[in-house]
Amino acid sequence: MSEQRSKSDTTSWQGFSTRAVHAGYEPDPLTGAVNVPIYASSTFAQDGVGGMRSGFEYARTGNPTRRPLEANLAALENGHYGRAFSSGMAATDALLRASLRPGDHLVIPNDAYGGTFRLIDKVFTQWGIEYSVAAVSDVDAVREAIRPNTKLVWVETPTNPLLNVGDIEALSGVAHEAGAKIVVDNTFASPYLQQPLTLGADVVLHSTTKYIGGHSDVVGGALVCNDEELDASFAFLQNGAGGVPGPFDAFLTLRGIKTLALRMERHSDNAEKIVELLTGHPAVSSVIYPGSESHPSHAVAAKQMRRFGGMVSVRLKGGRQAALDLCARTEIFTLAESLGGVESLIEHPGAMTHASTAGSLLEVPDDLVRMSVGIEDAADLVGDIEQALA
Repeated sequence: MSEQRSKSDTTSWQGFSTRAVHAGYEPDPLTGAVNVPIYASSTFAQDGVGGMRSGFEYARTGNPTRRPLEANLAALENGHYGRAFSSGMAATDALLRASLRPGDHLVIPNDAYGGTFRLIDKVFTQWGIEYSVAAVSDVDAVREAIRPNTKLVWVETPTNPLLNVGDIEALSGVAHEAGAKIVVDNTFASPYLQQPLTLGADVVLHSTTKYIGGHSDVVGGALVCNDEELDASFAFLQNGAGGVPGPFDAFLTLRGIKTLALRMERHSDNAEKIVELLTGHPAVSSVIYPGSESHPSHAVAAKQMRRFGGMVSVRLKGGRQAALDLCARTEIFTLAESLGGVESLIEHPGAMTHASTAGSLLEVPDDLVRMSVGIEDAADLVGDIEQALA
């Protein structure tokens, strides 16, 4: 197995955008290529038996396009080690397998992402893993959900799709007091808005498909941590199970990262305009956005986030049909799953991304609409939602 040198040596750069553009890569010494080349090779010549040239032998084990991505992701999260995966769910699977054994227990949010819930509820429970659910916004509820065999506390903040906010520092303290590790799914915030490792988390997880890639053209996932032993377990599963991104995927993700700070500022600006329109609208029963002072965890979000992001959820007075109608009537907002791209998307979680939670403790309201607010002109986005609600 080739050495996986994903440890970042560029965290001394204080500016986020500087790290986003430069961390993990220097111009190619042979060609001077400013951007990371796409090394589309499945295998690498060796200088004699066991003599790996530049530390690479086989692309599943390590690839010179993927390695800079992993170092860059680590630097953005102020972590030491980064591992890139073929999807957010591949990263989730690797983390769960590295952390849990039959008879172990974990705590998950009561409004976790549907894919995370499905994997735990339908697959890991078959292998003797137990779980409990608790609201991430309620530290006491999470504490009460922990059992003697709890090994992992799973946190999303903001959550998907109800945008609940968990106090990462407080939840980390609760988990560590019980001898458990805490993972934070940081997909909705991105490392630009929030850095959980600095608040006590053991692992940060991303679906890099979303804000990190940012252009709806690549699927990927990542795990970042500061523990060398834990990272080694991720590396073993990354290689052994093979859920790795291809070199073109790594290239596209790195390209997206370079503009992450700029995009997150525009996403946040535009989301605030949408929230302003929706607040008090006669068709709307409630607007859910961590940046609103009416949000029950606004103070926590303001404490641990740089801004509040591009995700907005809304509940309609007309119930399910009104929610479906809103999704059907938008013109700029595209009806589609996923989120975090430059284009605005809209969806009905109960029938789409979170359909797997139907009938469970994690079932989402059927009058809920989730919006991923893009970087288009704010006036056009506001006009689109306004006409769709009319």
